[in-house]
Amino acid sequence: MEKKHAGQAIVDSLALHGVKRVFAVPGESYLAVLDGLHGASIDTVVCRQEGGAAYMAEAHGKFTGEPGVAMVTRGPGAANAYVAVHSAWQDGTPLVLFVGLIPIADRMRESFQEFDPNAWFGTQAKRVFVLDEAERASEIVAEAFYAAKSGRPGPVIVGLPEDVITHEFSGSLHRPITVGEGAVSGRELEQLASALAEAEKPLIFVGGQRWTPDAAAGLTRFAEINGIPVIQDWHAADRIPFDSPVNAGWLGYGRTETAARMFDEADVLLAVGAVPGDVPTDGFTLRQYPDAVNFLVTVDTTLRGRSGAVTAHILASPVAFAETVDGLDLGRAAAWDAWRTAGRDAQSKLSRLPDFGSLPATSEGTAHMSVVVSELVRRLPRDVVSTFGAGNHCAWAQYYIPTNGYPSQLGTRNGSMGYSIPSAVAAALESPERLAVAVCGDGEFLMNGQELATAAQYGAPLLAIVMDNGQYGTIRSHQEAHFPGRVSGTQLANPDFAAYARAFGGHGETVTNDDQAAGAVERALKAVQEQRRPAVIHVVTDQTIALP
Repeated sequence: MEKKHAGQAIVDSLALHGVKRVFAVPGESYLAVLDGLHGASIDTVVCRQEGGAAYMAEAHGKFTGEPGVAMVTRGPGAANAYVAVHSAWQDGTPLVLFVGLIPIADRMRESFQEFDPNAWFGTQAKRVFVLDEAERASEIVAEAFYAAKSGRPGPVIVGLPEDVITHEFSGSLHRPITVGEGAVSGRELEQLASALAEAEKPLIFVGGQRWTPDAAAGLTRFAEINGIPVIQDWHAADRIPFDSPVNAGWLGYGRTETAARMFDEADVLLAVGAVPGDVPTDGFTLRQYPDAVNFLVTVDTTLRGRSGAVTAHILASPVAFAETVDGLDLGRAAAWDAWRTAGRDAQSKLSRLPDFGSLPATSEGTAHMSVVVSELVRRLPRDVVSTFGAGNHCAWAQYYIPTNGYPSQLGTRNGSMGYSIPSAVAAALESPERLAVAVCGDGEFLMNGQELATAAQYGAPLLAIVMDNGQYGTIRSHQEAHFPGRVSGTQLANPDFAAYARAFGGHGETVTNDDQAAGAVERALKAVQEQRRPAVIHVVTDQTIALP
């Protein structure tokens, strides 16, 4: 048997688990793993900050359903990566974060960059491993991947003491551990079908992880055959196609009043992959009555985040459930037509591109974000992937950029900023044939804008639209609601974002009036799609126009 160090065994195990790339900021604490990556089949994407690297890994987990892998070093690296761990924990995203640690002999001595992985991550990770025996290197990789994927997916931390990973590994590689999808029993299907068939206002609520393109398509067919309206979770609006006749919008911030009313009034709710948590229930106010009929389909045995009544908990992933109900006809579609149409009409109205003549006037030297996004949408390929972080600017992506198949939308459901650029990089690397569009706010963009360097280095030609209103707009909106006229701590002085893009070898455009929008979009798309360069469109907007 070939002898190798534990760092090499870790890399070989990652390859055995189908890992194609890792997102890393290097450190001397895990040199043996970097040595193992030398010449490996796995691409090492070297990032500019650990938060960006970990966000890329989290986005990869959302985009593919397989754990994204990030690598960072000791206390500073782990601290910077924590934001993505929190996002993965709240969003239920499979993520494995490898953290280089101090040597075992230096523990508990306030050593350089020392920290306690369990104390730091124990409340925000499904498992926290520390490799104290080289012979367990492959086993721990397998256990980490299983934990990240199984049940409700989430982040897993693997600590790598720098001395242990240099020790000899002479064992066999641990094969991947199969993750169960659960199942829908005959009794459960009969109970659900009976409840839906007797309902006057049935509703399907979808979101969460463990989806595949086939699962999303199968559930769409079930909903469309039966004419049951579907409402999607916040920042997860790609399970049902944008133009489907059963797409009644999403819940959470920016939703229609009709979507909220339907969610609250539905006499039977079928939730698949998602649960009625804080954001979709408008802060635990919608659908909280104890006699609500709620069928929850999820493989999470704990129903973490759930509020309200539980009529039945079906332990099945979206994959297993969609396979079961695909093609099932309840025979009541005509009876639900008016109910479905109300939701669909409200969502269609919300997502209709605006009439430029009806837009409010803007100040000199500013443009309408709605005009720029409209010009973009008219030129988008059908399989576009949109990404965004958190803030009012996300509304332009949510309202207008089509989601025609799963996966086609990447966003954080925990409201974390700085996600738009790293997630677009991850999507562009995984699916280079698709256009990745990041919709960014000026505050959000600069939290990880440095990863444009990573996009340029590794050939991830994303398009970023940066809405520059010179402020943290969402917080300013809250501020005006609670303390009107008292602007404090929300104003920004911004750089030239187009020049920033050009500094990284990308293409930059600046839009300061509506007449410039079409040309800027066309040139930026040409740079991305034909020249394969990242591009940024810097849109200077009026502070008074906070939402579409």
